[in-house]
Amino acid sequence: MVDIHPFHGVRYNQAVVRDLAQVICPPYDIIPPHVQSELCERNEHNFIRLEQARELSQDTASENKYTRAAATLSRWLAQGILAVEEVPAVYLHDHHFRYQSQEYRRRGIITLVRLEEWGSRVVRPHEGTLANPRGDRLRLLRALRSDTSSIMALFEDRDKEVVSALAAVEKDEPVIHFSADGGEKHVLWAVSEAETLAQLRQHLARQPLYIADGHHRYESALAYQREQREKLMGSYGDKGSDFVMMEIVDFADPGLVILSPHRLVRGLPAEKIDGILNGLDPLFKIQKLPFAPPDVWQKVNVFLAGNEGQGRIAIFGLDGRNILLLKPHNLTALDRLMPASRSEHYRRLSVSILDHVVLDNLSGLKREQAAEALAYSYDQAEAVGMVLDGQYQLAFLIGPMKADMIKTIADVGDRMPGKSTYFYPKLPVGLVFYRMADR
Repeated sequence: MVDIHPFHGVRYNQAVVRDLAQVICPPYDIIPPHVQSELCERNEHNFIRLEQARELSQDTASENKYTRAAATLSRWLAQGILAVEEVPAVYLHDHHFRYQSQEYRRRGIITLVRLEEWGSRVVRPHEGTLANPRGDRLRLLRALRSDTSSIMALFEDRDKEVVSALAAVEKDEPVIHFSADGGEKHVLWAVSEAETLAQLRQHLARQPLYIADGHHRYESALAYQREQREKLMGSYGDKGSDFVMMEIVDFADPGLVILSPHRLVRGLPAEKIDGILNGLDPLFKIQKLPFAPPDVWQKVNVFLAGNEGQGRIAIFGLDGRNILLLKPHNLTALDRLMPASRSEHYRRLSVSILDHVVLDNLSGLKREQAAEALAYSYDQAEAVGMVLDGQYQLAFLIGPMKADMIKTIADVGDRMPGKSTYFYPKLPVGLVFYRMADR
């Protein structure tokens, strides 16, 4: 059973920090070094100093980016730059943004969720994870004892019970309302009314939650909870480490935009590239599409969406200026190259076929061992452009994942390959966060 709780949110004191657009930042996993530097220079109180503090060459086990983040948090609380809410609440968050010339609004509920081990099936993952990001977030948790960024999770509001429970909230004055870079806007309401909270708890308790973004953060929170329970053996009652901060969004929310993480490859010897081309022929029906913008993208998208996108891949860089459109035609042979333990749903995904068959088997590129050789782009034209200008050799394009497929994979207890989905835009960091000592 999903168990949600209000919390004493920590927010910027807007009497001191008046322009929140200058202090929020992206989550840690999409902050390259140059953006980290820009954010640090933008404002002395930018949340980057907590979410992803700078590493220094002289760092040691006792003085490092995590200890500096902890010192910054303590200082900002003491100076009144950050303030702790007096009344526990959950937060209704409207995130307005533009994508491909369209206006969207994604609505989420920021709340605490009781941590559950994966085996309970109360919280369900849909992607695999890597060891390094898990370790980084665990060290930050130990230092701050805070969730600085929300995990994004999905739920089903089929009968619109949650919508009904929150209907009156948006008539109230929001606690946060501002516009940010790129035409984004954020509106945040604090929901503390007892009856509304009880209705939300009742409605959400009936179903599982599905991790959309933040698998590494959830697994780090589980690891931290285990550590704290071991330290506090014999002590009973809920602890701050028994909960994690999430922003939960309805599967049917019209602002739920999922982009494709296209793969980019470099550093392959010529014989490997020839081997890919030769290896594709027995497995796929291949159609050549001349690269002729701008109409080419519509044709690529129509192809990738066919058969609900199952198994379809587009490749640029193997055949001059042609895009190769791949459609599986030998499923038996493909299955022999896929992990036998995985579900049929998993084995039919384009991203699974791309990673296991094309990258692992035909190119010999193991993703966890090839950080320098492999990159990701969420824009087809950008990906192909990076091949044309020589940054990468090959671009592998796939269609966006449907939300219902995420649910299907999670429901059968499977996980997609890492970097299978990209929920756009990422949740901002710095609107409100959870300090475990304040629960």
